[in-house]
Order: sequence, then structure tokens, then C-alpha cells
Amino acid sequence: VEPHRPPVATTSDGRRRAQIDTARTRLAVGAGAFGLLFLALAGRVVDVTLLSAGQPRIVAPPQAVIAEEPRVERASITDRNGVLLAASLPTAALYANPREIADPAEAARKLATVLHDLDPALLAPRLEGDRQFVYIRRHLTPREQDAVNRLGIPGVHFQRAERRVYPQGRAAVHVLGGTDVDGNGIAGVERAFDARLRAEVGTPLRLSLDIRVQHVLREALGRAIARFEAIGGAGVVMDVDTGEVLAMVSLPDYDAAETATAPAEARFNRITVGVYEPGSTFKILSTAMALDLGTVRLTSGFDASRPITYGRFTISDFRGKNRWLSVPEIFAYSSNIGTARMVLEVGVPRHRAFLERLGMTRRLGIELPETALPLAPGPRQWREINTMTIAFGHGISVTPLHVATATAAMVNGGILRTPTILARDGASPPPGERVIRAETSATIRRLMRLTVTHGSGKGADVPGYFVGGKTGTAQKVGANGRYLRDARISSFTGIFPAHAPRYVVYLMIDEPKPQRDTHGYATGGWVAAPAAKEVIERIGPLLGIVPEPETETIRAALAITLPGQAPPARPPRMYPPMMRAPISVLALLTA
Repeated sequence: VEPHRPPVATTSDGRRRAQIDTARTRLAVGAGAFGLLFLALAGRVVDVTLLSAGQPRIVAPPQAVIAEEPRVERASITDRNGVLLAASLPTAALYANPREIADPAEAARKLATVLHDLDPALLAPRLEGDRQFVYIRRHLTPREQDAVNRLGIPGVHFQRAERRVYPQGRAAVHVLGGTDVDGNGIAGVERAFDARLRAEVGTPLRLSLDIRVQHVLREALGRAIARFEAIGGAGVVMDVDTGEVLAMVSLPDYDAAETATAPAEARFNRITVGVYEPGSTFKILSTAMALDLGTVRLTSGFDASRPITYGRFTISDFRGKNRWLSVPEIFAYSSNIGTARMVLEVGVPRHRAFLERLGMTRRLGIELPETALPLAPGPRQWREINTMTIAFGHGISVTPLHVATATAAMVNGGILRTPTILARDGASPPPGERVIRAETSATIRRLMRLTVTHGSGKGADVPGYFVGGKTGTAQKVGANGRYLRDARISSFTGIFPAHAPRYVVYLMIDEPKPQRDTHGYATGGWVAAPAAKEVIERIGPLLGIVPEPETETIRAALAITLPGQAPPARPPRMYPPMMRAPISVLALLTA
């Protein structure tokens, strides 16, 4: 019998045992790692909940990525309230180097597939030759730029460009003006302040315009032009104390982005360039002058019972009263005869000197390059007949802005200030020149209110705003220097509130046609006064002026009476007898 022996391990058994040992080792290492991890987490939990309780940690906020403002070379323009009127936007311009283009016809054909306004037949010849630079398109949208870039045409490149945009479109076009394709100012504010807009790119140019008032004025003026089938019109709203122009409209107009291509009639600014006979709106100045110089008083009067014949000129009244009229009646009823006699009491030298002080013989100093010189007789030609006709706004031609500026001086206490289209931030009014006494100014305010309540300006009255004003109607002058029978300028210059004026509103309609509902009339009272009423009742709330009831204080400030009929104060003056004939403006300027 053989003795018992232990079994000998085979090679396969040894390998299996080694694998088991390796697995056990890995399990032990893994368990140890997980154990350490759990211990770390447990320690962190203890630290946060027990050891660091009540001690919040300040974590720095994430840094926002702010896009860089696109660089432009021209400052923006805003209205007085910061509303954007003009701005420059960066764009891309497309150009080509013909030397680098192998097949001009093919390049032109490809470009026309993404830029549809291009004509390949016209573009291809421009891409030929030995030139190194040819503009293809000045302003591309990002989508168009990407499309051109995808074409991969050698010799076609992009250049940084800038485009001037006007968010308000036509609203303030005659003030803003415009720029050419190279960004140079060519009209209006863009031209007048070209250097400033280039030098101070980061600071917007702030104008005195209120775009809300601008829109209202343009809409009302447009409706009046359409209703009376006129060829155009103009309007301005001005602060009587500062000379700031809050609105300036000339119709027809155009889109500001098309300044270089707009027709001449649309680019013509009737407010600062157009010169017209102001008609009876000039009686504000004539009456103020006579009262201020003391040649008449409110209780004075003149014979207006029959026309004045002076040489070959005849001065008459439209729908006259044909009797003696007091000064308030002359103003309220707009008597040419009474006004002419009243100004003759002042005399020719003092009359001309007064109008010169008001700027009626020179350009206004507003910050616009487009201004006109009034048409007035020279010192040697200014005679007695000129004084008589200019007294009621004939024989002299001025811009609507001249009338509005002078009216502001007549009602603000007597201070003439240069009009401006720049916003003024000062608490006190800018300096000016005294042209009439404060007492005279107060009287003119009362007379202007009287014209709206009892005279030709009734159509402009707005309850609670105590509007004062003066209508004007003047025949237009033809090429031969004579007045045109059926062509007139109808206007209204108003103030509100009359007891403490804040704003002047001037409207002018060019060649209005009589309508059936106006009984065949197209005068200032029928045409311009109602348009002014619409403007005032809409812009009053926008400008913070609330309608108010008539108090004793207001009634006292505007109190004035129309005296009854009285006999002439003196025998009527006799004038040189000659053949009677209609007044000719050419004759008035050269008489």
C-alpha cells in the first residue's frame, strides 16, 4: 500500500488562483478609494453645516460680454427731448480691382444673382481695364455682404462705409438737410454744423425742435393744403421768450435720405428762403410802432369811410366798415385805410428805422445756411406811398420766419431775440434788444386777443387757451411785377395764451382756392386760422399748457373795448391827385 500524497497543482489552477488574488486586490483598492471619497464628502458636509454656518461666501458675478459700439464718423442729431432725428450706421461698401478679375463678364453675372439691382451688361465693362478701384455698391446689408462673400470672386473686396439715416423720415427734413454719398453735409443742420458733427462724434447735437409738435404742425398744414387745393404751405412754432423754434414745416417736402436727388420745389424751404408779402399780419408791427412812439393812443381814430387815392395807387378795405374807426377797430377789423393813415402819423424815416431794428431788411441769423434777404425799398426809394402800403404788409416781402420772430418780440414784453434751432438750457432767457416798451407789448396782446374774439381771427379760437392773433391775405406778384388776381398767400400768426404768451404759431397757405363751404373766400381767416386752431389745441397739452377758465386776473390782462362810432378826429388828409390804378409791387419798390 502506497502512502497518501497531496495533489499537485496544475498550471491552469495556478492561473485561476492568481486572477482571484488580483480581483481581490482591485476590490480592496476600489473600496478604499470610495471610502476616502465618502470621508471627504462627510468632512465637507460637516464643515459647511456646522463649522462655517452663517458665513456666506461672496462669489464674483460673471463678467458680461459687451459688444463694442460700432465706430462712426458723424455725431447723431436729436430733438430737444432726446428723440433721434439723424444717425450714422456702419455698413460695407463693395468694390473691385479690375486687375485681379480674370473674367469680368462672369464676375458681373454672378454679382447680379445676389445683388438684383445690378445690370451685368453695364457692370462688366467697368470691371475691365487697368484701374485698381471701382465702386460696385456703396451700402450692403449684412445678408448681401454674406451672399457676395460666398461667391468667392477674386478681385472683389469690401470696404468699411457709413450710412446716414433719418428715423423721422420727412418730419423735419428742411431743418435737418442731408449729406452726400461721402457723408458731407450739403443742406440744413447737416451742412451748418458739419465740422461739429465730425469733431464731436460721441456727443449728439441737440436741436430745439420737438418732434411731437413737428408732426402735429405738418399734419394740420397738409390737411389745409389739401382742403383748399393749394400748391404748398409753411408753418413755424416758436418760443416767444427764447427764440427757440419748436417746429418748422415747409410743404411739399421729401424724405431726408433723398436730399441729393429731391426736386427743387420740394427742397425749397418756404419758412427761411421763401419771401412773401406778409399782408395784414404786418399790422401787428405797424400798430405797435405807432402806440410805442406815442403818435396814437387806443382812443385815437381815423377816417376809413372811403378809399385812399394816392397818385395812381388806391388803398381800400376788404369788407370795410366805411366809417370812422378807433385804433382797436382798425386792428380787429383789419382796416388797410386806417392802418395807412395811422403809420403816416409816424413818418417815413421813423417807420423805416423801426422795421430795420426788427430785422425786416436783413437776413435772420438762424443757424441754417438757407436764408433769404427780404425785398424792401432802399433808403432813397422808401417814400410816403411805400410807408402807407408797407403798413398793411404790401410792397415788402419777407420770410415767414421774419414775421414769427417779430411777432414774438411784440408780445414777450418788447425784446427781439435771434431765432435758433439749437436747444437752450438756460433758466433765464437769452439777451436781446428792446424794440418796444413792455406797456406797448401788453396792449398788443390785448389787441391780438380782440381780433380772435371779435375780428377776422375767430376761426383760431381754442377754449381755455385764450388765443390771440392776426390774419393776413396778400396777392402774389407775377413775373411782370403786378399782382395776380387769383393767386394769394393766406396766413395767420397767433399767440397763446394771450395773457401770458408762451408760443407763436404761424401758418401760411400758398395759393389756396375758394371753396363752397367757405362762401367763396380763401382769405387768412377762412384758410389759415382754422389750421392754427388745430395746431394749438393739439400741441398745448404736449407742451404742458392746460386749458384754464377765464379768471378775473386773465380778464383784466386782456380787457379792451371796441368804442362805438364817433366822428372823425380831424379832416381827412388829401393826397396828390392822379389816375387811379391797382397797386403794383414793382411800382412800390421803385416809386
